[in-house]
Amino acid sequence: MSDIDHILDKALRGERLDFDDGMALFASNEVEKIGHAANIIMQRRHPEPITTFVVGRNVNYTNVCDVYCRFCAFYRSPGSNEGYVLPNETILEKIQETVDVGGTEILMQGGTNPNLPFSYYTDLLKQIKARFPQITMHSFSPAEIRKMVDVSDGLTLEQVIRDIHAAGLDSLPGGGAEILDDRTRKKISRLKGSWKDWIEVMETAHRVGMNTTATMVIGFGESLEERVLHLLRIRESQDKCLTNNYPSKGYLAFIVWTFQPDNTNLKAERLGPEEYLKALAIARLMLDNIDNFQSSWVTMGPEVGKLSLSYGANDFGSTMMEENVVSAAGATHKVNIDLILKLIREAGKIPAQRNTKYEILRVFHENESVDKDFVMQN
Repeated sequence: MSDIDHILDKALRGERLDFDDGMALFASNEVEKIGHAANIIMQRRHPEPITTFVVGRNVNYTNVCDVYCRFCAFYRSPGSNEGYVLPNETILEKIQETVDVGGTEILMQGGTNPNLPFSYYTDLLKQIKARFPQITMHSFSPAEIRKMVDVSDGLTLEQVIRDIHAAGLDSLPGGGAEILDDRTRKKISRLKGSWKDWIEVMETAHRVGMNTTATMVIGFGESLEERVLHLLRIRESQDKCLTNNYPSKGYLAFIVWTFQPDNTNLKAERLGPEEYLKALAIARLMLDNIDNFQSSWVTMGPEVGKLSLSYGANDFGSTMMEENVVSAAGATHKVNIDLILKLIREAGKIPAQRNTKYEILRVFHENESVDKDFVMQN
């Protein structure tokens, strides 16, 4: 019996893994064994052999940012000649194009732009919802929400979240979590706020009635201890939502990916597929109160994305039409819907389109393809 067998048995019995268990799993090189256990847990949660994906578009509405994260190749400083804010009409045109190809989700993300007043966000969302009431706005990271508080003339965090939710924000993505421990956060994104700041935004959103997602990025030079603490802090936060009967389901999904160092000011060695797959599998084993785990094909590539479906992932994420933040750092994997269907089928699964709430909209049966061929990233 190996050092981790009793930990995997514990998880398979339905018992909750603790800090020491997580440390032992991250220290182990038995990646396939950990992945096998994670796959069993995934199948118990999702007994049908279906892998879902959402047809969505990323709209990077501004690249102006004043937190200067060392790992980001996308942002431009306030006052930069290369800074931009997209005109509202351009954003609406992008959403129309998404709706035209059957898209259901818009992930608006940008920098923390100090020149945009809070009314910019609420007015834009109202304009979007007036024209596209059917679209789900899964937008703005916790850092962007905190910038809205800064520019809101004295509103509290909860008031800002209530107001932007009422204006049309449906769901909050988990960007900006990186590593939820302040030692690494101070090294890579000193001005972005503490891990408690990130959690507070998410828990306030849950209390107000918005679902969210959670993320983890590995490869910054963080310790294994910090990775485990990250998972435990997400789990504890989800427990709080579920036990307090908040009017949301909390974190609907968890996504892990690896830091993409190209073109950034933070030099690090790019992690390989094994480290990614191990982190994904351990997250599935430890986060026993989150249902959905997304594959990260954008950073890892389609083939590793396919492999991740046997390491705990049940979802292929978003089709991500027009993604500029990760691609600016050197991740250039482009996938169209027919390729997504092909990869999911090659993994022995049945592909299905979902919405942001993970409700299935359409199952693609054998040999069935999309009606229109369109590229997921422009």
